[in-house]
Amino acid sequence: MTTDPITRVERDASVWGMFGALTLIWGASFLFIHIGLDAGLQPVALVTWRMTFATLFLVTVLLLTRSRLPNAPGALRRIAVLGVLNAALPNLLITWGQQWIPTALASVLNGLQPLFTIVIAALVLHDEPITLNRLTGLVLGFVGAILLVSPNLGGTGPDVTATQALLGELAVIGAAASYAVAAVYARRVVTRAPIVIDPVHGPRRPTPVEIALPQIGTAAVIMLVLAVLVERPPGGIVGLPPTLAAWLAVAWLGALGSGLAYILYFGIMRVWGATRTSLVTYALPVVGITLGVLLLDEQLHPEEIAGTTLVLAGLVLANARVGHRVLFGRTPPAP
Repeated sequence: MTTDPITRVERDASVWGMFGALTLIWGASFLFIHIGLDAGLQPVALVTWRMTFATLFLVTVLLLTRSRLPNAPGALRRIAVLGVLNAALPNLLITWGQQWIPTALASVLNGLQPLFTIVIAALVLHDEPITLNRLTGLVLGFVGAILLVSPNLGGTGPDVTATQALLGELAVIGAAASYAVAAVYARRVVTRAPIVIDPVHGPRRPTPVEIALPQIGTAAVIMLVLAVLVERPPGGIVGLPPTLAAWLAVAWLGALGSGLAYILYFGIMRVWGATRTSLVTYALPVVGITLGVLLLDEQLHPEEIAGTTLVLAGLVLANARVGHRVLFGRTPPAP
């Protein structure tokens, strides 16, 4: 049976629309993390509040859409692993690392995620080999991301030691690796598995919100326990955001930066797979620079124009229908 061309075009447009929305949301998240940290929130408390607001948002979406939690044997255990690898650990590492390194550097180091993902996916997944167009697109995108933020890479602050800067950099690299492992894990055992037992239609694949809620709920519990153990304030359980700006930052990070973002993320992954979905990290600096030019009257540097061009070229090339020669990957199973 052939695919209806109109349906395919509409699907592609929908996925690119979700990709654009996810880019905007995650591109602004680094700014809101800094707002929370600058207001005095400790890293664990910030991520705890972020996961709490995200859980409340996703519960609301689950109820409004009349969706259901995955209920096949072992389903929640699989997604709990995803909650560690794709939410709790990387969010904590990025927030902790951003205490000592610039936002621009954090976005570049986070851009290692697609490079990690393409290698891991080729080793684990049958349908995501390393192809010529994907590899070339990833390399172009990473070079473009470096150029984009190069005017802002210098300096780490007068009170930051070399050791702290190195630890911050390693933390963000660790987060990128965690995201990469999580993307491949989700693609292999969660997004395509019939882990929702529907009483009417029987076993089916989960919707994005049905994956996102238990993942974020797991992360929220982990972060709450960690906050009590390492950052518990006198007379309280979790440190409260000290200012209105801090409250708005964690609410935004929760509802949009984690809640809505993961719905979009898993929706894209169902169609594109792990490697292509991870390309969103290359477009994040474009958002930050655009916001600076539009809202803060910042100047656009030639390096940023060149970097944006390379990022867009990398995105187009990695998603092109040409250049699919396989360079490395597992042999697809026999039909």
